[in-house]
Amino acid sequence: MPEIAPHVTRMPGSGVRHILERALRRPGTIILAVGEPGELTGEPVREAAALSWRAGEIRYTPNGGIRELRDAIRAKLARENDLDVDQEQVWVTVGATQALHLAMALTLSHGDEVLVPDPGYTTFTMNAHLLQAVPVPYPLRPERGFQPDLDELEALVTPRTRVLIVNTPSNPLGSTFDRATLQALLALARRHDLWVISDEVYERFTWGHPHVSPATLDPDGRVLSVFSMSKTYAMTGARVGWLVTPPGWRQTMLKVQESVVSCLNEPSQRAAVAALTGDQIAVARSAAHYRGNLAAATTLLDERGLHYLAPTGAFYLWIDVSHLSGGDVVAWCEQFLDEQGVAVAPGSAFGASGEGWIRVCVASDRTELLEGLRRIPAPV
Repeated sequence: MPEIAPHVTRMPGSGVRHILERALRRPGTIILAVGEPGELTGEPVREAAALSWRAGEIRYTPNGGIRELRDAIRAKLARENDLDVDQEQVWVTVGATQALHLAMALTLSHGDEVLVPDPGYTTFTMNAHLLQAVPVPYPLRPERGFQPDLDELEALVTPRTRVLIVNTPSNPLGSTFDRATLQALLALARRHDLWVISDEVYERFTWGHPHVSPATLDPDGRVLSVFSMSKTYAMTGARVGWLVTPPGWRQTMLKVQESVVSCLNEPSQRAAVAALTGDQIAVARSAAHYRGNLAAATTLLDERGLHYLAPTGAFYLWIDVSHLSGGDVVAWCEQFLDEQGVAVAPGSAFGASGEGWIRVCVASDRTELLEGLRRIPAPV
């Protein structure tokens, strides 16, 4: 039998999925490992999708998405992100996952290097391997509050470097980059003529400072921006995201979108229109819920003497368990699941710099969240 392409077999798996699958085999587990909003998507949004199905809207749509959704996205970007884009810069995708893959496929060739945050979202590295590019981690260290060291980052740039990935608010860290940091990162990209891929999936959940879209600081058109409905509107399974490209990419995008998925299903697009154009009460309610959970959780961690990164965005807590993990946080997470019935994500699943840390999602039930955290042994 022929063999699978070697670069695919070298592609790393998801350490988060590994823990989740193990947890699902154990009834009664408190699952804090997966970034899943606990809320039910709003009734008007669900009804828009249902009406679309009942109307028989199950044909192909334009590659970039239906006009109503692209217009709603453009209005949202202008209103909330200070981004003025034309319709041909907006490409509706199968979640942010496809948008990230497209952005990387459009900018990376075989053997090219891409700078990925470490700790960082697992798909950045997985996509690089799948595209036969080379992921180069840029460390985000606890002694710097998990902010980038610009000198260290610049030293990683080589003649093969093509892309810098920026993720704010961060999954897994729950941290954010301020305007000055983003300006410095874009200046670095200009000096070395790099593309910048900006993952802004958690844009609506920041704690203390407003979200800044890197494209607003980019006069050159080198930023590709990735957004999603999944976290903001609790629509993870509807699979609606979008990629914002520089101007003038229409003909290229028609080809690549057609070759990958052709288009997203129309009922999900109609749901997204309803979510973006309707009142935003559910989003505000979700943000209040997450912020309340974070406050309750950090209070508990403080009382128990557990160290963590103070969250400034998203709905995650990044917790130091190095006093427990003995240099192998994956093994500790498996043991913690087996013995205490709590699933948390090992920090090393997000890069080598995550060793000794765990990611906890705070988006679900507060009682379960606090109970799960109480089962983490405190430092002696």
